[in-house]
Amino acid sequence: MQALSPRDCRGKVSRSMRSFVEMPNDIVQLPYLETFAKAAELRSFTAAAKALSVSQASVSQRIRTLEGMLATSLFRRQQGGIVLTDEGQRLYSFAERIMGLHREAFVELTGQKNRKASGELALAASSVPGEHILPAILSRFRGEYPDIRVRASVVDSAAVLDQLQRGRVALGLVGRKTDSPHLDFRPFAKDELVLIVAAKHCWFRRKRVSLRELLVEPLVLRGPGSGSRWFFEQSLGACGTTLADLNIVMELGSNEAIKEAVADGGAAAVLSDLALRQELADGRLHALRIAGLPLERPMFVVTDRRRALAAPAQLFLRFLKRPDSAP
Repeated sequence: MQALSPRDCRGKVSRSMRSFVEMPNDIVQLPYLETFAKAAELRSFTAAAKALSVSQASVSQRIRTLEGMLATSLFRRQQGGIVLTDEGQRLYSFAERIMGLHREAFVELTGQKNRKASGELALAASSVPGEHILPAILSRFRGEYPDIRVRASVVDSAAVLDQLQRGRVALGLVGRKTDSPHLDFRPFAKDELVLIVAAKHCWFRRKRVSLRELLVEPLVLRGPGSGSRWFFEQSLGACGTTLADLNIVMELGSNEAIKEAVADGGAAAVLSDLALRQELADGRLHALRIAGLPLERPMFVVTDRRRALAAPAQLFLRFLKRPDSAP
């Protein structure tokens, strides 16, 4: 990756810049924060120029001016666009607060309300949050922000995080964390993994089984990349057990396929209780706990620290924090 550095960030400050730097009482005003924020959110100077109704050359010049004043690079090139440097991320945090205060001051003093929120929100979610939590949340969110168009996809957790880091979506919703330094994981909901068996299984009337009993039982699991599988594996590891110790007879790519396999055969499986509401209610499947193996886990909304969030994504994050957003 090559930094988008100004010709000489640490060179002489131009005469036009002195109007910003040489102010009474050592007050420094940072110019072009709106242009900087728009370029960060859209990850493109071209897109920022279009949104602001100015030329791309004008956007580039404004960013160079800001970089020259701060003596640092704010963006770096990445395949498919630009991303913020560490310094750019720090500045964006301040820019958000400054522009927010400007909006508050305008509304307070003029009595005019903010414009309706609009734009596109791109999300990716793993199967449990995507199929059993997100729909109800999006229904409420759309009720408050009808002019925001939401584009959501449901894939496994690994694919969600990959799309997020490639900049294809603004937010991800998953049931697992990684050690990536670029990703920020914020809990927003909970679920619990449970052991399930069919109505004809010998464990059907039991409430729990031991881990030793589970080791020999035929088991169906989600495939690699699944957040549920990852969390189950981590929980087993904390008890000194690995997946290799289990009698895994099948790996399937979806919760629906696993439920069908369990209902039609003699194997057990571990799935989220959120994915089992109908089958547990009608008695087709039965849920048990595994003694000594806690399987409650948080769901996370994930952002990439290198990329600024556009207004629709910021509104959705704030919405998730509200008590009335949960389904």
